[in-house]
Amino acid sequence: MLQLKNIVKTYVTGDLSQDALQGVSICFRKNEFVSILGPSGSGKTTMLNIIGGLDRYTSGDLIINGVSTKDYKDGDWDCYRNDSIGFVFQSYNLILHQSVLSNVELALTLAGVSRKERRQRAMAVLTQVGLRDHIHKRPNQLSGGQMQRVAIARALINDPDILLADEPTGALDSETSLQIMGLLKEIAREKLVIMVTHNPELAEAYSTRIVRVLDGKILEDTDPWEDTQELRKPGKRQKIAMSFGTALSLSFNNLRTKLGRTLLTAFAGSIGIIGIALILSLSNGIQNYINGIQRDTLTSYPITIQQSESSLAGMLTAQQDYYEEQANFQREENTVYSNNQMYAIFNAAFTGQDVTNNLKALKVFLDKEAQPGSESGLGEWITTIQYRYDVTLNTYVVGEDGRYRPTELSASLGSESENANPMAQMMSSRMSGMGLWAEMLPGSGGELISQMVYDQYDLRAGRWPKAADEVVLVLDSNGEITDVAFYALGLMTEEEVNSLLSAVASGKELDMQKRSVTFEEILDTRFRLVKNCDYYTPNADGSWKDVRSDEASLALVVESAMELRIVGILQPNPEATSASIGGALGYTAALTEEIIRLSNESQIVRQQRLPENENYDVTKGLPFVLTQELNPDDASKAAQILEYFQGLDPMTKAEIYEAILSTPTREYLDSVLDPVMARYETRESMENMIAQSVGFDLEAAKSYLSAYSDEELFQLLRQQMEELVAQKYAEQAQAQILQIKAAYPGDLFGTQGMMAVAAAFDQLVEQTTDAVTLAAWYDAYMPAKVSGSTLADTLKALGAVDYDTPSTVNIYAKTFEDKEAVADLIAAYNESVAEEDRITYTDYVALLMSGVTTMIDAVSYGLIAFVSISLVVSSIMIGIITYISVLERTKEIGILRSVGASKRDISRVFNAETTIVGLCAGLMGVGVTAALNVPICILLKNLTDISNIASLPLNAAGILVVISVGLTLIAGLIPARVAANKDPVVALRSE
Repeated sequence: MLQLKNIVKTYVTGDLSQDALQGVSICFRKNEFVSILGPSGSGKTTMLNIIGGLDRYTSGDLIINGVSTKDYKDGDWDCYRNDSIGFVFQSYNLILHQSVLSNVELALTLAGVSRKERRQRAMAVLTQVGLRDHIHKRPNQLSGGQMQRVAIARALINDPDILLADEPTGALDSETSLQIMGLLKEIAREKLVIMVTHNPELAEAYSTRIVRVLDGKILEDTDPWEDTQELRKPGKRQKIAMSFGTALSLSFNNLRTKLGRTLLTAFAGSIGIIGIALILSLSNGIQNYINGIQRDTLTSYPITIQQSESSLAGMLTAQQDYYEEQANFQREENTVYSNNQMYAIFNAAFTGQDVTNNLKALKVFLDKEAQPGSESGLGEWITTIQYRYDVTLNTYVVGEDGRYRPTELSASLGSESENANPMAQMMSSRMSGMGLWAEMLPGSGGELISQMVYDQYDLRAGRWPKAADEVVLVLDSNGEITDVAFYALGLMTEEEVNSLLSAVASGKELDMQKRSVTFEEILDTRFRLVKNCDYYTPNADGSWKDVRSDEASLALVVESAMELRIVGILQPNPEATSASIGGALGYTAALTEEIIRLSNESQIVRQQRLPENENYDVTKGLPFVLTQELNPDDASKAAQILEYFQGLDPMTKAEIYEAILSTPTREYLDSVLDPVMARYETRESMENMIAQSVGFDLEAAKSYLSAYSDEELFQLLRQQMEELVAQKYAEQAQAQILQIKAAYPGDLFGTQGMMAVAAAFDQLVEQTTDAVTLAAWYDAYMPAKVSGSTLADTLKALGAVDYDTPSTVNIYAKTFEDKEAVADLIAAYNESVAEEDRITYTDYVALLMSGVTTMIDAVSYGLIAFVSISLVVSSIMIGIITYISVLERTKEIGILRSVGASKRDISRVFNAETTIVGLCAGLMGVGVTAALNVPICILLKNLTDISNIASLPLNAAGILVVISVGLTLIAGLIPARVAANKDPVVALRSE
């Protein structure tokens, strides 16, 4: 049946040649189990590859069923492997992105067998090897023994004459190895099974014939046989070719396993298509579109003037004005001039002082000029003027437990002990910046709400606010609010919030369900608004107490606070191009005025503003500034703290003594922490340590810690370590205190023990003469003598605001031209007032948009060239990606060749892959363009009254898809050729 006659295989590498087989001659029977034994490098696998047609012999002859293979072409060998050979490899060599069934059907697919017959035959052999119930699994879902059974089933699917097994039990345990050997022995009853192995025990136990090989020669054959059959002419071979559909299937399954990369590659390839499609769609209306966008954008953003303006930011406006003034200056050719900006830049950079605008005087001017019939006509140019103040809304809502809680989400993070860790604290600080409340634009002439707001929003339920205590809920364009807003409405509990944080921390995937609530349930929701000044209650001695740390007192304050209620629900008008309410809950300027009025009239604010309290902080009962020595030296501190300690009662002495013993020195902390922190030199080690210490999933911890630099992360870890060391140190101190008290077992009320601790404190103070240590005690335990604040800061903390002095002024113009007129009016105002009252501001939108027209012209001219280049670049990129795919699928190439795939088949697989990528890129490009055309048409209809100005013709879309497929196919030809020319033996060895 199979005969090797004087087979020689020589490998040539440069000037070096090596004979792997040296004149091997052997004949094999039609059905027997032959084991080839020999040490590594003896030529066993080379002989097996030559028998299987994967490798070519240098000289000699391989005779198959009486037919010489000397004149075999590539197609003959492909047909031979597909029809007569079945391979079983040590490493299984299964295609990982194909199912078990598809791996087994592969040879039949190449042979052109129908789908139905392929399925029947594959199920039969899988049943034979005991894997009928695993047909839809991927190879990586199977055990080693099961994967080897799949390999055997694949080898048997075409009913081959010869089964070649290369170390089939090399990667298996003993029990599984015996099962595989038993299966091979069963197969050998009807077929020729040739096995290469290093295991002589298995070979002797199961083989009918053992051939020993050494140095490319046969040393021993336990059951030799001579084939007397005469040579005959080869018959007409069956043509084996992979269909393009099969190639598409293989490539599609491979691309599906790398879906993200495939989509990104297709998107990159579609960029050029998108560019051309957009040019075709917008060629008749691009300039009108840009002009319309410019007008709409500039009228949607106000002129914003803040009380404090950065001096460096103001340089932008000054520089723009300078260039406009100097545009007509006559300059001689070949001459360089300076623009005299150095002083202004240096002054802005080195003074380090921001410009303070006198908004009080500006407000008087704007209110006067906005009146109907004013000389400037400001009222005709603007829709409204908004004055913003530094007013804080401290709001509370009734939770499910019937008690009031803060509406701010950050207040609940870490509220439960299980989440009281640095991660929860960091998340709380991040969430605190999320805006929940937003003031709606006021109207002109005393109207509560601007007409602009009415135009931008539709009233979905309820009514518009009519009083200061009435607010509205603002939906997004989809009719939704964030779950943060749900929490603020009292529709989520703190436990739910913390459970979400815990789930994220542990890396747990949650099936998040959309929450819903009816309009009727939302309307009339009540909030309590606590003003800053309300957090303070008077003591009997005339001082004030901050109740925020006292839960019971805070509850009483909230219960008696001002009530707000939701009276309406708004949603952006689909026709509106912008929305001015930046939060989920909108309130009117009347509420701001009411908060300012009530705060200014409160007892604590009035008391703080008394002339005699100019240097006295009523919230702390301390002066703002000492009139005597402000910063005593260490010697003075030592004398004062000793005097202070002498006058203390025993209880206070005991408390301070315990605090001193519980507080480690910096030197002690450094001596303990420095060796420990030396272990955490890399970011990875620090992330692991922090994640373990707070019980977070490592990936979640990395995400939360990404905002920290390596140095900040190191400091965070050191801080955690320091807290642990300090806690342990404090526990030792408490044990020492308890030991002192334990000397008085009959001390029923603890008086004697306390006196003993106080005596120990006195002894410690008496023994301490170091001025530095005493000065440190002064800083830690000496009662404060000054507030640490200023009068302005204290009034701001109490919510006291001068209504005539806004913190920000927003001027909304009606048109772009009106906005320029307002800017000119402010410039005229600056000319009419003293230098210290002049207004400085930066209109960033105007600065950015001033150069848009010039940029559009340049982009329009270069767009076609750019798109053409992008098409070439994307094609090259796809070619590179395809080459990478060739490298990744090298083993798959070897597997396909081993079951009979030709070079053309391999090339067809990768051509199919580039075809799929090109088709996806083309369809994606056309689809993205079609999607972009919808909003473009809507905008252009509103701005220019021109319909369907952006529309891609169907024939153009089809041509673009064909171009995309053609370009990617061309780009993949070279990688496909490289894949086809790979040596199957080398390919099978790759990983």
